[in-house]
Amino acid sequence: MGKFIGFFLLWRLIGNPFIAILIILLIVYLLDRRFVGLFPSITRPFKRLRHISKLRAQIASSPSDVSSRHELARLLIERRKYSEALAILESIRLNSEDSAEYWDDLGTCFLHTGNIPQGEQHILKALQMNPRVKYGRPYLRLAAAFKHSDREKAITYVKEFHSIHSSSSEAYYLLGSMYKDLGRIDEAKSAFKESVMIYKSLPKYKKRQERKWAIRSLLKGAI
Repeated sequence: MGKFIGFFLLWRLIGNPFIAILIILLIVYLLDRRFVGLFPSITRPFKRLRHISKLRAQIASSPSDVSSRHELARLLIERRKYSEALAILESIRLNSEDSAEYWDDLGTCFLHTGNIPQGEQHILKALQMNPRVKYGRPYLRLAAAFKHSDREKAITYVKEFHSIHSSSSEAYYLLGSMYKDLGRIDEAKSAFKESVMIYKSLPKYKKRQERKWAIRSLLKGAI
């Protein structure tokens, strides 16, 4: 009722219902970005494109800059430009063999360009070097890669991820999402419920960063 009254007053003030709706949506978006984080950032894709342009210029002037090449490949992975990212990562392999993050990025590109066995091999190498590389998310990538072809393997990788994040609201949300994709509905519901319970037990300073995962768990658990 309060939202309806607010919309009506804004409509009366502006004189245009469509502009009033847009203003309310903008307010909701800004509040979400400030306190929750359910909605994606509008500005992030543009910032990423600018960063990519700067990195390309940096590499053009200094072709041997390995760190810039790796950063460019990482941003291209975010944009799902896996083939281009793979070519860049292959070009810096000799200088990056000691980096767990490098092997995970390389494996991710192979997974998304159709070479799942090679991708799995590289990601497992990254996890062998550092089981907590990228907070264990490589396990979820492997689980996603095998969720249709080998469900038991997918579940094994999900459990490996869970063993690293047994007290994280986000981890239980991701765990529930993977179980849902695998058709294990009861386990998915249990994971979503646990995500909410963990959020409630967190100290106040931690709730801000975990709030969106608890809300997503509530929504998915209800559905």
